[in-house]
Amino acid sequence: MLPDAVPEHIRSRLTDYAKLLRIDRPIGTLLLLWPTYWALWLAGEGNPGIGNIIVFTLGVFFMRAAGCAINDFADRDWDKHVKRTKDRPLTTGRVKAWEAVALFGGLCIISFLMVVLFTNTLTLYLSFGGAALAFIYPFSKRFTHLPQLFLGAAFSWAIPMAWAAEAGELSQITWLLFTANVLWTVAYDTFYAMVDRDDDLKVGIKSTAILFGDGDRAIIGALQAMVVLILIIVGNRCELGSFYYLGLVAMACLFIYQQYLAKDRERDGCFKAFLNNNWAGFAVFAGLVIDLIVA
Repeated sequence: MLPDAVPEHIRSRLTDYAKLLRIDRPIGTLLLLWPTYWALWLAGEGNPGIGNIIVFTLGVFFMRAAGCAINDFADRDWDKHVKRTKDRPLTTGRVKAWEAVALFGGLCIISFLMVVLFTNTLTLYLSFGGAALAFIYPFSKRFTHLPQLFLGAAFSWAIPMAWAAEAGELSQITWLLFTANVLWTVAYDTFYAMVDRDDDLKVGIKSTAILFGDGDRAIIGALQAMVVLILIIVGNRCELGSFYYLGLVAMACLFIYQQYLAKDRERDGCFKAFLNNNWAGFAVFAGLVIDLIVA
């Protein structure tokens, strides 16, 4: 809430910017944050640098906000035809297209400066890939039914960056985590796309929800199973203990619950299944941290 002393027109403007950047909806930030923390804690062997924790927590927040701005810019003509997005600030004209692009650029610059000032050269080089993926994803819906794969790569790019910042190099574990997170992102964002599937079909937006059709839940289940399997391999290679695997059990149980929530493919159920993934990511992180502490 803004102070009453702030003039109404400024309050309204800032509120629209906050909605454009999804500051009022932190689920995307959290889904980015948990895998980034997995990488930081594993690369730091349970004791990551406080500087890296701060840099990547802020970086996740800024880059997720930047991604929302450029996503709404790319979808501004389509969003008006979709029930869930027709009232977004850019769609209604309360925020101009150039403002969204400026916010995207400004947030990318802030994130880039944090990398330059507080991490290392390898992380700096990797940051260019992250910025490119954040820009490309929103436009991928125009030419492929797999935009969720591009989103998965964009959401997962913080993993090699965080690992590089903490360890100074990349390893096989880095890419196992990256692969697991790409698959997980495709799974939960397909739930999200199922919410809009009817509207997307009308306006010609492509998604995995449309591509998978009636096989959507089965394919999501297969992706979720692969996520758990890869994270088991990570645990084995890192010689993690029972608390980590309890976290994976919790994740698997939540995946089963998500299938139940989406069983009728209704909007509300699919959206709840999507939101529930926050707890799946947290369960793995909590198990990992506890395991590293008691090891």
